[in-house]
Amino acid sequence: MYLRRVLSTALLLLGIAAAPAAADSSPSASPSGDSAAPTQAGTSFRTATEIEQGQQATASGSTGDYLYWSFPADAGQRPTVKATVKLPEASTRHAGQTWQLDVYDGLRRRQACQYGAQTRTAAQDAASVELACTLRTVRSWSETWANDPLPGTYYVRLTVTGLQASDLGLPVGAEVKVDSKDIGGAAAVDGSLAKPLVPGIATSVGKSDSGSSTAVLSSIEPDDGWASGWWSDRWVWTAIGGILAALAGIGGYALTRGAGRPSRVPPGA
Repeated sequence: MYLRRVLSTALLLLGIAAAPAAADSSPSASPSGDSAAPTQAGTSFRTATEIEQGQQATASGSTGDYLYWSFPADAGQRPTVKATVKLPEASTRHAGQTWQLDVYDGLRRRQACQYGAQTRTAAQDAASVELACTLRTVRSWSETWANDPLPGTYYVRLTVTGLQASDLGLPVGAEVKVDSKDIGGAAAVDGSLAKPLVPGIATSVGKSDSGSSTAVLSSIEPDDGWASGWWSDRWVWTAIGGILAALAGIGGYALTRGAGRPSRVPPGA
């Protein structure tokens, strides 16, 4: 009877822990539709257009332009960047085109893609080309010599890397969207950054009373604030493991202690 109660308690605790674990594995929610998605892209890191995760940004440009966007990514997230390039009319092109999608962190270090078609060549008659890059999970802390993804701003650069010179300047359209999967405690590490890696100033500038431009702090930030991943299911599983270890010790003691001193044995014998 005692062992049955111990096992029932353990199963109940495991059921409680399953809920946050399932929540961590679900994709992150898209932001509210209050803010309109951007319809243009920057031409450098400093002028990158800010987008939120879940937004589908669009932009128009010319073949040969560098198109830049930036988005926030917090610890425990695994971002996936997808881009679609709408190519010029086939009758105006003279050959195929090779497009490439690059992602950089807040220190402007190029990040490797775990998987996804980061570079693709479109045939001359193709109407569009699709690119994707899934980054490694963002860590809350890393060694200074490492190239691990860290919380902060991430930059997306989209450009053509291979085409004939006669096709330069043809009009193109681009669509970019970023989604993240919350990995949870499986990616948790000890330590955290003092501040996220975000740019000191945004691309937009305000006007002072004298008419001169003034710097504006970057407004890019996750919906629930930075360092939102301090809580993870690792805390839950650690607590559950400690409770199960205690219950196992109590159960083992109950099984091995026996019935005590027999009544026929006098004290001190």
